[in-house]
Amino acid sequence: MAKKWGQLLKSWMTKNMELPQDVMMDLPRITMIGQIHIYIENHRGLLAFSDKEVRLLLEQGQLLIKGNAFVIKTILPEEILLEGKIDQVIYIT
Repeated sequence: MAKKWGQLLKSWMTKNMELPQDVMMDLPRITMIGQIHIYIENHRGLLAFSDKEVRLLLEQGQLLIKGNAFVIKTILPEEILLEGKIDQVIYIT
């Protein structure tokens, strides 16, 4: 019950205080530049990395990125910049 109340409060604050939804609802912010760069903010950690696949933990679910020649350019506790040829970005619930 408390978790549902928290979600309702966050939703109300987002609407009435004009705050970005990604900040209040713990959603990831994904910025892609073509097929070569992807910048993800507000993730909860790196679960798997290879030159063909990256899997990130989110507050609710996971993010799977598939492609080729992946290189992590920047990694911070809640941000990552990935470079390579990006073929797919999949949200897993």
